Amino acid sequence: MIETQGLSKRFDSFLAVDGVTLTVKPGEVLALLGPNGAGKTTTVRMLTSILKPSAGWARVAGHDVVEEPAAVRTRVGVLTENPGLYFRMRSEEYLDFFGELYGLPPAARRARAVQLLERFGMADARGKRLGEYSKGMRQKLALIRALLHDPPVLLLDEPTSAMDPQSARLVRDAIAELRSENRAIILCTHNLTEAEQLADQIAIIRRGRIITQGSPAALKRALLGAPVMELQTAAPLNGLVEDLSDAVEIVAAGENWVRYRAPDPAQINPLIVQRLADQKIPVVTLAEVPRSLEDVYLQVVEAADQ
Repeated sequence: MIETQGLSKRFDSFLAVDGVTLTVKPGEVLALLGPNGAGKTTTVRMLTSILKPSAGWARVAGHDVVEEPAAVRTRVGVLTENPGLYFRMRSEEYLDFFGELYGLPPAARRARAVQLLERFGMADARGKRLGEYSKGMRQKLALIRALLHDPPVLLLDEPTSAMDPQSARLVRDAIAELRSENRAIILCTHNLTEAEQLADQIAIIRRGRIITQGSPAALKRALLGAPVMELQTAAPLNGLVEDLSDAVEIVAAGENWVRYRAPDPAQINPLIVQRLADQKIPVVTLAEVPRSLEDVYLQVVEAADQ
């Protein structure tokens, strides 16, 4: 649904995007992460045919962003960090205006606007001018605008910024539902927890280049090593920790707990549980120690800066 190969953009002597190659299939969310000025917004603008690439190519929903810009724009819904709302308009007027720009018939665009306003908990605010909306309400309305023409591709830049926790959760749930409807979504965000919850693939961009890419689980394994398991027991482990060190790498241990690195948890964990059972040591919990996407991100970016 979204394909780029060697996508680059130069502004005079400044190379803003340098050889970006991405693939997003229907039903997938790709989180594009990176510090401010890394090239995320420029990449999105090329994918919407707003900017023409200096090199490489991109196709969106099967259409070339340079040769078929009108076809690309009708198939893309875009939410920018600063969406540019018309504050004197009311929401229904605003959405009707954009629905007409998208070529939707009057009845269809009104029905679609009502449906989306209700979906995002905005029905009670239809009579207010946009200037009266809170920042979070404005962000939700901008997302509704992006969804108005039911596009197969969504490009979302900080979709939950300035939202209260309840509204942010509503939007995250909506993004998850949209993915299940076989849309391809690129999500640009600084909220790494949000990216980990929503994304099938992570791409980290730094100084215009993709410096690492993969699923959250694959990146954690590649950059942080094998999973770390924590075992807690109802009785002292006594000399069991030393016995386990021949099978696993011990990370830390206490009287009735131990953390160890498990390259293959499905194989190692049952053996350890069986050894505990043989010694009549009750197991309280055995679980993987959570490792965040933030750990991956910081390690990758810091390595790129060295």
